[in-house]
Amino acid sequence: MSRIAGAIALVVAGWLAVVVALTFGSAPGKSMAIVGPQSQALAAIAKANGRILASNDYVTIARSDDVGFVARLYSAGALLVLDAEQAGGCSGLPPLSSLRAKRSNPSLG
Repeated sequence: MSRIAGAIALVVAGWLAVVVALTFGSAPGKSMAIVGPQSQALAAIAKANGRILASNDYVTIARSDDVGFVARLYSAGALLVLDAEQAGGCSGLPPLSSLRAKRSNPSLG
């Protein structure tokens, strides 16, 4: 049983390493999900010159048109940064398309 648990842990760690590594290659202007305490994520986004799109207790969605946003987030104290559009269902936040619709039409919510 411990071999199975070890194998599962290894697969999950490998998957997470690949996802985090790919995030560094994200194009400018992509939405990023910053996972961690809200206050820490908001502070990191401000220091990294990003724009906050949505936030809850543990996931904050932000964007920057500048190259190197992900690296700046990590150096500013972000715990985990993922591509928000790929991680979408895991965040518990509404899809970005509904956030954009609400921003462009305040009567939606």
